Amino acid sequence: MELYNLKHPSQVVSFTEALKLGLGKDRGLFFPKEIPVLQDMDALLALPFVERSKKVLGAWLASEIGQETVDSLVEKAFNFDLKLAKADENRYCLELFHGPTLAFKDFGARFMAQCLNELAGGDKINILTATSGDTGAAVADAFFGLDKIQVVVLYPKGKISVLQEKMFTTLGDNIHTVSVESDFDACQDLVKRAFEDSDVRDGLHLNSANSINISRLLAQICYYFEAVAQFKAQHQQDPVIAVPSGNFGNLTAGLFAKAMGLPVARFVAATNSNDTVPRYLDKGDWLPHATVATMSNAMDVAEPSNWPRVEAITEKMGWSLSEITGVALSEEDTSEALKSLYSQGYLSEPHAAIAAQALNLTLSDEEKGIFLGTAHPAKFKDVVDRELAIALPLPAELAAVENKDILSVTLAADFSQLKTHLFKIL
Repeated sequence: MELYNLKHPSQVVSFTEALKLGLGKDRGLFFPKEIPVLQDMDALLALPFVERSKKVLGAWLASEIGQETVDSLVEKAFNFDLKLAKADENRYCLELFHGPTLAFKDFGARFMAQCLNELAGGDKINILTATSGDTGAAVADAFFGLDKIQVVVLYPKGKISVLQEKMFTTLGDNIHTVSVESDFDACQDLVKRAFEDSDVRDGLHLNSANSINISRLLAQICYYFEAVAQFKAQHQQDPVIAVPSGNFGNLTAGLFAKAMGLPVARFVAATNSNDTVPRYLDKGDWLPHATVATMSNAMDVAEPSNWPRVEAITEKMGWSLSEITGVALSEEDTSEALKSLYSQGYLSEPHAAIAAQALNLTLSDEEKGIFLGTAHPAKFKDVVDRELAIALPLPAELAAVENKDILSVTLAADFSQLKTHLFKIL
């Protein structure tokens, strides 16, 4: 598999190189030279999730690392369930929160961890990543206890739920966490600056576990195939898929899946008040505003890093960006969407509720669709309890960390402070 840097196309790397580098020169994202197209889609969709995922990822990676290695990576990474749950007559939720940290990020983080453990050889690796919520927990869980890998997670202080925070800030050992006195975009910028600083990048052998790492995106492609497989077992039409969107890695993976041949009618990019992409799709002007804090905090991203990949896919496939529907919901709309789902018997959380309502607003009378459930409702217990006037019980995974101490260091959004801290702990 060959990938090139979207900012510097002359920089061409293998999958293993892209896996270890994370970002290319000048913060450039790696993008595949070719997108494999899968044949006999009906037979593929009839396979169980793990067996199908071996074929999906093998189409990308087998020529470089061998199908046997791909099979082993998939079996180790994807060892939990996912299901398509009916919300109402026209909408289904793909529940991606049945993994160890109760969020969709488990798919990408666990696959990336297995890839690095298998392919990095004897190289020392330090992971530096930023999270707006669920990435931190998924990455921390996936890499916790791996001897040759240290992980540093940056997150915006006071802007993620306490239970989200405790899932990755209470581990210790090879997991280091930094509470940054700013928003997620500032955390993301600190990560990018670290990769631009040769002393830090090369001296500390940095890698990133955000969705900017191509291994994360490849893993996420697999659950779109599962969504469509379960949907088409009940319906003869192609689904519309609404994606709750923050950094836009999830939508990128969905577009890769469609480019591989997956039958999807169209995609809906659903955001909260941080609506850079819906405004861009509507007016054609890229005008990020200051990040706004919302109850759907994992989507509080004003400048999504993966958007260049979205544009690269549409250009490569000859698609129009107008084929992606952008919908932004206010806080009031989010609350109403959450209550509406609950009144119909489906308990959700703010991010999925936004996607569910965006889907509802854009479906034609003839269409049916899927929205992605990216986190267990209990990860946002404070919001869900408040908005729905209920007392949501904690699943075992969250109850286990509820009373643990947070081990984070707090820093200003200052790169010099972060650089000093990194050289101190790594």
